[in-house]
Amino acid sequence: MGLLCLELLSRPSPLLQRPITSRHFVHIMSLQLDQTQPWELQRGRFSIDSSNLHESNPPKYVASDVPKPRGPSDEETKAAGLSVLSVDMRATENKKDHNTDKYKCSSLIVRRNKEFTIIIKLDRAFNAQQDDVQLEFLIGSSPNEKKGTYITVSMGKRKHQGHWKGRVVEIQGNDVTVGITPDAGCIIGRFRTYVALITDLGKQHTQRNPDTDFYVLFNPWDPEDQVYVDEEEDRQEYVMNEVGIIYNGEYNNIRYRSWNFGQFEEGVLDACLMLMDAGKVPLMFRGNATEVVRQGSALLNAQDDDGLLVGNWSGDYSSGTAPTAWTGSPEILLKYVKEGCEPVCFAQCWVFAGVLNTLMRCLGIPARVITNFFSAHDNTGNLKTDIVLDDDGKVDRSLTKDSIWNYHCWNEVYMKRLDLPEKYSGWQVVDSTPQETSDGLHRCGPTSVSAIKEGELSYPFDAKFVFAEVNSDVVYHKSDKYGNMNVIYVDSAYMGKAIVTKKKGSIKYEDITSTYKYPEGSLKERETMQMAVSRGVPTKDYLPLTEAGVDFELQADTIKMGDNLKLTLNIKNHSSQTCTLSAIITGCVVFYTGVTSTTFKHENISTTVEASKTESLTIDVKALEYMPHLVEQSNLLFMVYGHVEENDASISTMRVVTLSPPELAIKMTASPRVGKEVIVSVDFQNPYNFILKNVQLRIDGPGLIPTKLKHYSRILPGASVKYKVSFFPLSLGKKVLMACLDCPLLRQVTNQIEFEVVKD
Repeated sequence: MGLLCLELLSRPSPLLQRPITSRHFVHIMSLQLDQTQPWELQRGRFSIDSSNLHESNPPKYVASDVPKPRGPSDEETKAAGLSVLSVDMRATENKKDHNTDKYKCSSLIVRRNKEFTIIIKLDRAFNAQQDDVQLEFLIGSSPNEKKGTYITVSMGKRKHQGHWKGRVVEIQGNDVTVGITPDAGCIIGRFRTYVALITDLGKQHTQRNPDTDFYVLFNPWDPEDQVYVDEEEDRQEYVMNEVGIIYNGEYNNIRYRSWNFGQFEEGVLDACLMLMDAGKVPLMFRGNATEVVRQGSALLNAQDDDGLLVGNWSGDYSSGTAPTAWTGSPEILLKYVKEGCEPVCFAQCWVFAGVLNTLMRCLGIPARVITNFFSAHDNTGNLKTDIVLDDDGKVDRSLTKDSIWNYHCWNEVYMKRLDLPEKYSGWQVVDSTPQETSDGLHRCGPTSVSAIKEGELSYPFDAKFVFAEVNSDVVYHKSDKYGNMNVIYVDSAYMGKAIVTKKKGSIKYEDITSTYKYPEGSLKERETMQMAVSRGVPTKDYLPLTEAGVDFELQADTIKMGDNLKLTLNIKNHSSQTCTLSAIITGCVVFYTGVTSTTFKHENISTTVEASKTESLTIDVKALEYMPHLVEQSNLLFMVYGHVEENDASISTMRVVTLSPPELAIKMTASPRVGKEVIVSVDFQNPYNFILKNVQLRIDGPGLIPTKLKHYSRILPGASVKYKVSFFPLSLGKKVLMACLDCPLLRQVTNQIEFEVVKD
């Protein structure tokens, strides 16, 4: 029911049109409320509160509506004279206990189902037998006890227990230390604190004080929480680690770049809550991790409305920042807040995944970034990737609706799926890159990784799309000049060649392909594929193909952009007779999303391969052929379409070659010590015979320096640039400093150094 309600709610333009620069921003929107409306009506049962920023606060005094036949007793008079002098949230002590002391925020931050303590200073000693004191915690503009937005914890003579637990820990003079335990399923967000003194005459509230506001987050340390993770090593990597590695390139030449998640940086937590406010996510649903994740998937992109990031794959980023230029999430999130919740330009899949990872970890949900090499985009929903070739053996883009991304990044989050059988809890896929709509919005997931592996695609959400990304068959069709199409070859092992994520405590990758599917070509994998296809998914039954008896394997060198390339085509004849084969080899420039650009090579070959033998052919590709046509990220796609004369069979294969960018060097002057200045230089030399224009150079280091940006109007051929920055490390431990150089003619030039900060 909760998810249904969420889908019925539209997400209009952001409520906020001006920047918020202070942690006391909580007052800004509360000024818009009708303060003449009674407190009880402001908490009306029919309101749907979807803003953590908006607030409605209780009046200073609420008179009792119960008539009294006599005057107050002496005890009542003494209780009525009780006053609250101050409330100490004990932020420093509590944050250490709640694993939230890394957040650069002076307010208290706690986790669900774990006690925190506050100290209430009274004007006299507290008497548990005669005093009636109630703590009230409010969130949003329509506090309602049934919706979990109005929490009361009482202590004293009329004590009653609600969803949150409370106890008097200690009384020392006029100071009362109170322990509060938020419910394991409570709403996450920023709560306001009031102390109410109650007598038969009425209720006296303390005044609004932003210094007593506190944040409640998900708690992966607690077994009762939906996002509980059993191993401390996992919590440190998937919740607490501020720096990650995002992998790209190709499956047999995997490259990587660092990403600053920066979930603890100043302003990031408020930005994450503001993003949910702008998306009108109802507060009453923000305690359910499944719903928070699903909404987060939609909120990250601006495809449908004013989400966080504008996706752009056009190659023209003149009106914003190129996706390849970003080094981390804080710069993006803080820009979004500063510009009044205007969508930030621009992003592609790894940027969406990097920022969504920040959102999840910041709120306390374990999350990691995944890269799938050779990732299908199944536009037709038939769990197959259909590639149509023309008479020349090139991909016919007018007829090919599906695409194969060289790599695609998404996220996994760890949680109990309360809406699914228990075995489908654990890691869940969530993807915020806008590819297809789900329930009317561009989003994907969460969907169980275990369910994907077993071919159980009927469970929510978007399991069919994810299954196709990692395990669909590639079906090659041949079209003739009359528009007729025939299936010429099926490759069942091309998709999802490698699915990787960062290994815990390392920059190396962990191959997690086996969590998504059984070994390629195994009986179990084929059975799972057939079961998935048969369960209500519209598909076409292909006629049996003529057995070619020949296999293609296309090998390529790993080279830098600007180098010549050698391709090797291995033709394996598995039959007992000699085969005569003719083939067309085409080479084209391709975006990482599989969209082809200029064709720069077209070559016909023919050869004879003896029975049970392998023939290898070499194809030379000159840099002069491809360099004038390169698009961003420097990918080349080679397609081979062959015909076996003896049995009239066809065969096809393809290979993507990712060209490596030039080096970006990072040097540090001395061993980093706490409190001592460190100077870092980033050096780059243009190795090409063309001018690099409109160059951006970013340096980023979570916990070290804010993002630094340097512009160069041009870098001449052979010329070098050096950018120096200095910083003073404030804490011990491992740190990462990353740099990225970006311009229209050269993308994905990155480097990073990891070092240990020691005591002076």
